[in-house]
This record gives sequence, structure tokens and C-alpha cells, in this order.
Amino acid sequence: MSIRAVVRTTGASKNTIAKLLVDAGKACAAYHDEHVRNVQARRVQVDEIWSFTYAKQRNVADAKAAPDGAGDTWTWTAIDADTKLVLSYFVGGRDGECASWFIDDLKARLATRVQLTSDGHKAYLEAVESAFGADVDYAQLVKLYGTPPGAEKGRYSPGECTGTRKTTVEGKPEAAHVSTSYVERQNLTMRMHMRRFTRLTNAFPKKVENHAYAVTLHFMYYNFVRLHAKLRMSPAMAAGVTDQLWEIADIVALVEAADAKPNKRGPYKRHLGAIEASV
Repeated sequence: MSIRAVVRTTGASKNTIAKLLVDAGKACAAYHDEHVRNVQARRVQVDEIWSFTYAKQRNVADAKAAPDGAGDTWTWTAIDADTKLVLSYFVGGRDGECASWFIDDLKARLATRVQLTSDGHKAYLEAVESAFGADVDYAQLVKLYGTPPGAEKGRYSPGECTGTRKTTVEGKPEAAHVSTSYVERQNLTMRMHMRRFTRLTNAFPKKVENHAYAVTLHFMYYNFVRLHAKLRMSPAMAAGVTDQLWEIADIVALVEAADAKPNKRGPYKRHLGAIEASV
């Protein structure tokens, strides 16, 4: 739901809801950073999903009082193909620096050598080489697209995928498992669960900080609370991160525990509106 929809539903003020979102996001980020470690994954898929903050990039220059972080906003995600656990996520730009922060964080959460698959985004090449070196079986899956019908008229329509090309970059990845299907399906889950990711809507994020914390809260719910239809357990249970299925009340308890700690509000330091590498 959008923040304004929550206001209409609950009767609480917009500022109260926004503050709760930030507090919940901070608590969930801290828990994820501490507990999603030494994961025994075998196959990992990474991808990045587009959204925008305040205004689309081409309109930022003409926007009135555009805040820092306005424009294109990318959410990087890494998913364990077997347990469906989202290992790492990162909100920021789509440049090489953000790619390095994201891949470095992913490497720090893995306990074993993995087979890694990404799309053809060039920023991954240097980032993976820097983080993993030769200790990874890495391949890129490049999708080839044709021109969609009606594109010459400016209609909104995705290109038609006409084929794929698998390229080995490092190690010996198994060709049968060179895929980004699971992480792309996770992108759909994000768009379905978070109104701010819906295309062609007025529910887009207005502040990149709130957007980043909403992403954090979503992945806490997805990893620990949501029952995966095929696994019949949460991804965190399947990966051995927890031994029980969480409830929303457990996330609330995290927020309350974080509120009880002194000095919980430190300076906010971000690059391109990105949550720190610990998220």
C-alpha cells in the first residue's frame, strides 16, 4: 500500500507512518546484516530492478525542489536459487561503484564457493572479479530482444525476448544452471508486494530514504515471514538461518527492541540514496 493509503485506512498521520517505516527499516536492516551470514548456498542469481524517486531522470532538471537522490533508483538483489533466500540487496545507482558495494556484501554473506549468474550488465564484471577473484563459477546470461509492436508510435511495451546467450566469465559454471529466472521472478514479487514499484502510478517514492527502508522491510517479510508456496516454509528456514516461521509480531518486536536502545539515531550517510553495504 502507498503511505497515503495507509493514512486513509488507519487514520494515523502521514508523518507517524513515515517515521514507523524508517524505524522498522533500520531494525530489519540490522537484523539482516547480523544473521544472514555464512549461508551454505550453491547457486546464486543477481539482478537489478528499476524504479524512480520523486521524478523520472529526464524530468529531474525541471522538477521543483527535487531532493537528493531524485531520479532513477535501482534495487540490486541476490537470491539463492535453491532456498529462494534473498542474500543481499542494495538501493542506489546502476554504476560500477554501486555494483562493487553490492557484490562485496554478497561475498561476505557466503560460506562456500558458488555458481553466480547475472545479466549482461558490464558493471558486474569488475565487481565480481574484485570480490571473488577466481573463487567463483561465474557466467552471464544475455537476453536478446526484438522491437516490440507499436514501438515506433511511442507505446509502452516491453521488447520481445528472441533468444539468450550464455557466456562463461570465471571458473566452470554448469550451463544447465546459468539462469536468472528466480531473481527475475523475485523482481515481480517486489512489484506485486510494494506499491511504490508499480509502473505508471502516482505511488512512486518521494524520498529515497523511505524507499530504501521499505525495501528492507519487504525483504525481512519475504525471507522470514512469508510461506514459500513450493518449499512450504520460509526461505530463511530453508537456508538454515532460522528454525521457525516468523510472524509480523516478531518484526514488531525487533522494532520495539531497537527503540529501547540508546543512541539509535545516528547521522545518515548514503551515496545516491543507497542503504549502506550492510543491507
